[in-house]
Amino acid sequence: MEIQQRINYQRVKHIIDSYSLMGDDIDADADADAFSAYVNELLSQYPHGLIELALVETLAKNWLTIPMQKGITFLRAAHSRLKKWQAAVDTSDGEPSVSLLYQISLTPRQFSQITGLDAQVTFAALEQPIFPTQSAVE
Repeated sequence: MEIQQRINYQRVKHIIDSYSLMGDDIDADADADAFSAYVNELLSQYPHGLIELALVETLAKNWLTIPMQKGITFLRAAHSRLKKWQAAVDTSDGEPSVSLLYQISLTPRQFSQITGLDAQVTFAALEQPIFPTQSAVE
């Protein structure tokens, strides 16, 4: 793993760890391994900045849900958000589209306040072609 990939992974891991998104009840190694495998799968399919946005948007959406969604269920919700964003981009030849920008409800400042991370790195993902081809994801 090269240094930039490590940094990207650590940023995603920071969000997961900060809010115990893996889940408080993950005792079994198999559950933890499944969660980590899912995170790694997402990192291999999507730009890290969009994964960060999806995690934080999902977190914000579920903030007041008791008990808060965590574990694989949380990752599925974040993945669903990524797929929704991808559908918006697929209609615009892989380029960020206005409809995608309207679907992201967080501002860079809000993102930074929630995560403690530099939002510029994350939101830069919106300024370039951001999703692989459909066949690469399936």
